[in-house]
Amino acid sequence: MEILRVFNNNVVLAKDDDGTEIVLTGRGIGFQGKPGKAVDETKIVRRFVPSDGRDPDHLAQMLAGIEPETVRLVIDALHDAGLEGLSGNTTVIASLSDHVDNALRRLADDTHVTYPLRAEVSNLYPDEFAQGQRLLAAINTRLAAAGRTTLPDGETTALAMHLVNAGFATGDLSYTYTMTGVIQQMMTIIEATFNIVFDRDSVNVSRFITHVRYLFVRIRQNNQLADEPAPIIHAITQSYPRAMQCAQRIAAVLEMRLDANLTQDEIAYLALHIARVSGISE
Repeated sequence: MEILRVFNNNVVLAKDDDGTEIVLTGRGIGFQGKPGKAVDETKIVRRFVPSDGRDPDHLAQMLAGIEPETVRLVIDALHDAGLEGLSGNTTVIASLSDHVDNALRRLADDTHVTYPLRAEVSNLYPDEFAQGQRLLAAINTRLAAAGRTTLPDGETTALAMHLVNAGFATGDLSYTYTMTGVIQQMMTIIEATFNIVFDRDSVNVSRFITHVRYLFVRIRQNNQLADEPAPIIHAITQSYPRAMQCAQRIAAVLEMRLDANLTQDEIAYLALHIARVSGISE
């Protein structure tokens, strides 16, 4: 492998034998290194292959600012928490490590951060919130064993959001925060339209949120539904006129909040799910 760029003594951007750009970390791997020089492969500790279109230089720059011990801590904690399936996800490892590294720095500086979305996150994403709790517990167990200060319970919210973000094939956590706010706004619109109050812990609400999350994935990937059979779309439109009106209002919100125009197919299926979650019969 050949070095393309040295970021610091512990992080380099390299090109492997098949020409793929890869970020390598390890103590001293960048020491006295320079572009064009062969990588000392005995010093490689971690290999990170950029995914989801992430710029390799950006990924390497991020990793260069993180203590190597923090990356190891996060990967080990993922295994401890039963989330080893994520340990090979470069985007997840980088974002979680960056967050934990900054959280540890804040602890050292005695700086405290409050996460106001705890109720919303635990309600909208119960699975990821539970995973975040397990991950935080695993991180703190390892920190305590090393005689270090543990992270506060509030970090569960932030970790959960990173885990939610992992399902959206993006390294941009701001999109996940926007998504959370938009889902809350959608639920409010449906409640106002049909004069109901949702039980946010109900199975029906959970199913609706799952549908919306997949909708956001399609929006993000520019892969909205557009070729559904016309009779099905027509049947939904005719069967649920109030739900269609509600879906169109929500579509207008998505246009403003996400800069995305929903297709008629997506609006129709959204209406179908609105009808189901609201329990209406038209």
